[in-house]
This record gives sequence, C-alpha cells and structure tokens, in this order.
Amino acid sequence: MQTPNPHYSRRGHTAQVNRSLLAKRRSSRIALKTPIGLSGEDALKCAFTMPASATNLNQHGATIRLTRELKIGSTILVRNKRGSQISARIVAQIGAVEGVRSYGIEFLGRDSGVETFWGISFPKD
Repeated sequence: MQTPNPHYSRRGHTAQVNRSLLAKRRSSRIALKTPIGLSGEDALKCAFTMPASATNLNQHGATIRLTRELKIGSTILVRNKRGSQISARIVAQIGAVEGVRSYGIEFLGRDSGVETFWGISFPKD
C-alpha cells in the first residue's frame, strides 16, 4: 500500500486538495476531458503503452485516469490527440475507484511544446 500524500485527504471515493496547495498552483485548471496515450513502467516495473484520459488540464500538467498502478515520482510519456508527446512525472495518486486510478502529473523540463501541448489557451492568473 502506498503512503498517502499529505496534500490530499480522502472522503469516500473522492479526494479534496489542501487549500495551501491550491494557492501554489502555477496556472489555472480547465475541467476538460481529453483522450491521451501513455507509455512508461507501472508499479510492478512492467512496460506499458495504453490509451487513457486526462482531465483538469493546465499548462504544467493534468489529472490522468488509467487502469494501471503507477509509482509516485516515476516518469511517463504522454501523447496528445495531435501526436505530440511530452515527458511527465507522477506527483500524487488522487483516487482509485473500481480499478481506475487517478494521478496528478506535471510536465518535465522546459520543452518548447509545454505551453501549447493541450492545444488550448489558458487564462492568465
């Protein structure tokens, strides 16, 4: 069993973000859902490539939903529907319901495609 992230608290099957963490967000989140492709290694160190979905998009990452258990701190490759790809780090497990796990990810590096990866404009904070 994974150590719980201190920034999240469980209530039933949902997770709520600590208010202090919200104040530290680098960009606004947009509650859109989009299909993505993921590649990497799961918690059992098995390589995978699979479809998934991303929600709560922002310029620096998103929440991803998939049926694999991932290790916090691991790196994955995320592909958008236009075929662009970017590396991301798993920063937290947000929840798990009926075999579908939700993780917070943040994009790595200062790639030129980071700010336009989702293909949408984000409001200025």
